[in-house]
Amino acid sequence: MYVILAVLVVIALYVVFIYNGLVRSRQMAEEAWSGIDVQLKRRADLIPNLIETVKGYAAHEKSTLEEVVELRNKAQAVPAGDVAGRAQVEGLLGQALGRVMALAEAYPDLKANQNFSELQASLETMESEIQMARRYYNGAARDLNVKVESFPSNLVAGQFGFSKREYFEIANEADRAVPTVKF
Repeated sequence: MYVILAVLVVIALYVVFIYNGLVRSRQMAEEAWSGIDVQLKRRADLIPNLIETVKGYAAHEKSTLEEVVELRNKAQAVPAGDVAGRAQVEGLLGQALGRVMALAEAYPDLKANQNFSELQASLETMESEIQMARRYYNGAARDLNVKVESFPSNLVAGQFGFSKREYFEIANEADRAVPTVKF
């Protein structure tokens, strides 16, 4: 009788241990996604300043500038939990920003503009921080996914509604190419 009770207590404690590990992993993935979201918001906030600075020098490049603004608005409209959708739009936005930065090559006065130089440096820093946040999120998502799929934690995960997280990846191979910007 005591042996059965002891086994049940050990099993219950093990389930609690697994459950708490799953909760911890889910919270880390949510925190990591929040970090990506913050960095992407900071980049989106830089875009209007960049566009305004470039507009004065490259008025006939209006379509490129409008595309960046449109993609920025699309990125901000993606629902918070749509990792794949956000990754797709952000990849397109990154490419469009690369084209805007490349405009400086055609406009020497723009290259010499201090505001543009500061915005370019800020954007480069931001891209680096987004990359770090993306790696952190994907690591947290991987850890959660391993727990959700591994035995015996998959039994607990299934019972309590834990699910896998999507990775924040760029779907289009062309989007993975780093835009060439020369100054």
